[in-house]
Amino acid sequence: MANDLVPGSVAGREMLGSRLGFLLLSAGCAIGLGNVWRFPFITGAYGGAIFVIIYVLFLFAILPIMIMEFAVGRASRLNMGLALRKLEPAGTKWSKFGWVALVGSYLLMMFYTAVTGWMLIYCWYMGAGALQGLTPAEVGNFFHGVLADPWIQVAGMTIAIGAGFGICVLGVRKGVERIVKYMMLGLLLLLVVLVVRSLLLPGAGAGIRFYLMPDMGKLTEVGFFNVCNAAMTQAFFTLSVGIGAMCIFGSYQPRDRSLTGEAVWIAGLDTFVGIMAGLIIFPACFSFGVQPDSGPGLIFVTLPNIFNSLEGGRIWGCLFFVFMAFASLSTVIAVFENIISYSVDVWKMPRPRAVALHMPMMWLLSLPCVLGFNLLAFIEPLGKGSTILDLEDFLLSNNILPFGGILFLLFCCHRRGWGWNNFLAETDQGQGLKFPAFLRPFLSWVLPLLIASLFVSGYINKFLH
Repeated sequence: MANDLVPGSVAGREMLGSRLGFLLLSAGCAIGLGNVWRFPFITGAYGGAIFVIIYVLFLFAILPIMIMEFAVGRASRLNMGLALRKLEPAGTKWSKFGWVALVGSYLLMMFYTAVTGWMLIYCWYMGAGALQGLTPAEVGNFFHGVLADPWIQVAGMTIAIGAGFGICVLGVRKGVERIVKYMMLGLLLLLVVLVVRSLLLPGAGAGIRFYLMPDMGKLTEVGFFNVCNAAMTQAFFTLSVGIGAMCIFGSYQPRDRSLTGEAVWIAGLDTFVGIMAGLIIFPACFSFGVQPDSGPGLIFVTLPNIFNSLEGGRIWGCLFFVFMAFASLSTVIAVFENIISYSVDVWKMPRPRAVALHMPMMWLLSLPCVLGFNLLAFIEPLGKGSTILDLEDFLLSNNILPFGGILFLLFCCHRRGWGWNNFLAETDQGQGLKFPAFLRPFLSWVLPLLIASLFVSGYINKFLH
């Protein structure tokens, strides 16, 4: 185990080069569109601050699942596809669920690459000045025009997929870790600057009050279980747990630091970015008269209006969408790495061959989402006004992620799985915060039942109301 403390390789497996690389890479997987694209419009739809409070509670309730993914990966030095097989007790069938890593990662990327493409497209439009001088209404119409153009949509998605796999083919340390580390540092710096500017906009106070003052009336109007279900799915989505993505980064991590302490740092960064995103979005919404629950396009309508009000806004706008693209690409790279490592571990493929296999498959499977806003807009799978993206998001966030979360809870907490003592021993190795062992009853019974009950209530509210 002494070799495990030295960056390089363990039993032929490439390791991350630094602790900072591990933290920023894992945070890069968690931090992305879930924080800056999805979080603001979900918060607006479910009543602002009251949703944020419930969301933060779910975030820290679900955090142990992230730690479990890290532990399973580090103990096995394998992708989820084989990790369950290596750690499962003899005679059990946990390994039959290894497919969750591949299916969940594909389902996420089938719509995530589309939205990443929007970010990349807006880098170009902001830099070219295409949005300068437009009114808030015209900015909204511009975004809808982008969605309606299938060629632009496919081009953005193609660049996102090409960039993600192109970085992954370079390897863990030279490609994935090195590039994501600089992406995340740049994003965090620019977010601070944009928050300061947004808070200085006229009328920003109303947005801050909406965001930070609980509205119990909205909770009653929307329904407590609906808010809880939305908060839980958002917590799963933003932490990227349930599909084994954190499992693979655990497998690249040395044993010199405890996993609980590392996960707390990652969750803290994730929460910081989500809160910061709200402090950019909501003051701007109220300053420019944009509805805070106006949907996923919120960021493409509200933020360009901020930049139009800034001196040198064209440059700031371009930089923001560059770093937004970095945030989303960091998740794309991380999840692509999960897909590639599945092929390397389970199918024994060389990394270049795995990239050559998955890149065209990902492109084909991402087409329905990008075409769902134009050529396939007549398909409304979840009712009038819904899109293919909504269906893919629902299948992942309301189904695969909760299922994967319950799977890791049962595997790590019960003796017919890997077992609590094995989990605790692996998690607590190294310096740093130790896992609170008193949480075992909560994690063994309460959290799985809570996730399952909210999963059922989510279906009832979506299809029977």
